[in-house]
Amino acid sequence: MLWYQSIGFGFILLLTWLNELTDLPHTLLGGQPHAGNLRFCILETIVVLVAWGILFLATRRLVAHLHYLNGLLRVCAWCRKVNYEGDWVQMEQYFARGFKVESTHGICPDCAKKVEEDTKRIHRLEVERKNATSTGTSVPEQEVSASLPAGDHPDIAPQHDRAAA
Repeated sequence: MLWYQSIGFGFILLLTWLNELTDLPHTLLGGQPHAGNLRFCILETIVVLVAWGILFLATRRLVAHLHYLNGLLRVCAWCRKVNYEGDWVQMEQYFARGFKVESTHGICPDCAKKVEEDTKRIHRLEVERKNATSTGTSVPEQEVSASLPAGDHPDIAPQHDRAAA
């Protein structure tokens, strides 16, 4: 696209200088010859080059922005599906379709640490509840419910399920 733009401005400069050097209107259409004005032709050339520079930089910036936007991957904020060729597919299907690679699941260090902390907290509450029931006291259900992550408690739907409902 930038090449076409540059070629067009080059053609304008060529016509400007051909007009100055050969008096194109007189040569092509007849009529009165006019005396060439080198200063005016140089001024026209500078104006055309400045206009070309401004348009070239603006167009290059827009093209770079389009390439950036085309490179973005649209992912659903709720269910994490990917928009691939107009179809919303699971992340694994996207990798299989778009890149011809299989995927596997793992757990990142941050999530592993969070799961470990949640497991320890749940285990501690279960022990407290067991000890409380053996001694005749009770642990309030709200303490146990508050300590569970939202996705692990049967009465609390995960965030993406609430949005769908």
